[in-house]
Amino acid sequence: MNGTFFCNKCGAQNAASAQFCSRCGTPTSPIPGVVPAAVPGSSYSPPATSYQAVAPAVGVRYGGFWIRVVAAIIDAIIVRVVVSPIHLLFGGLGLAGMMSGVPHTGIGLGLLGGGVTLIASVFGSWLYEAFMESSSYQATLGKMIFGMKVTDLNGNRISFERATGRHFAKWLSGLVLCIGYIMVGFTERKQGLHDLLAGTLVRRVRIVARSTSLSWPLPFHGCAAGSPGSRF
Repeated sequence: MNGTFFCNKCGAQNAASAQFCSRCGTPTSPIPGVVPAAVPGSSYSPPATSYQAVAPAVGVRYGGFWIRVVAAIIDAIIVRVVVSPIHLLFGGLGLAGMMSGVPHTGIGLGLLGGGVTLIASVFGSWLYEAFMESSSYQATLGKMIFGMKVTDLNGNRISFERATGRHFAKWLSGLVLCIGYIMVGFTERKQGLHDLLAGTLVRRVRIVARSTSLSWPLPFHGCAAGSPGSRF
């Protein structure tokens, strides 16, 4: 049947050059996205056609200002909880000294406890951030909650040394009215001054749509449709 085709509505045979079906008058030009079904009892079979299907793919965006503020608050609470026993220990010893009639000893222990707590907070915060951000997690617990990771400019894991530099560069970010932190809200890739100095990015992973090609008709595996034992 060279030079002929079957109408996908009524199954009538038409010449290849026909623009309308000779029986039902249906336009014969193909409609995008529609494949004519096979007509029972005919030798016609639908042509193989490519279609676009949507599949999930990983895209990247950057951690914004406010979500990083919330993550930083969570991290600060974690560090504070860890070092608070030191403060409580020296505070308790100082109170005991004052109640025992040795006020100077109590005051001295209180001041010593405050100094030790401050030093422990500084070192604890540094080690916590540097180890976590250079680990396989690439983030502190606060950042992990919001799906953020610290990477270099190419998206790779950073070293402990770079994580250390990034941590102490935050001191510069907070020097003048926290301008270095506010820069996160205005720079193209949401970088604060400490990120620019350390060459780092704070990324968030999300799902975006990506088109993939599928062929029609799709291969069918299993029992024939409508037959006993067919499955869904």
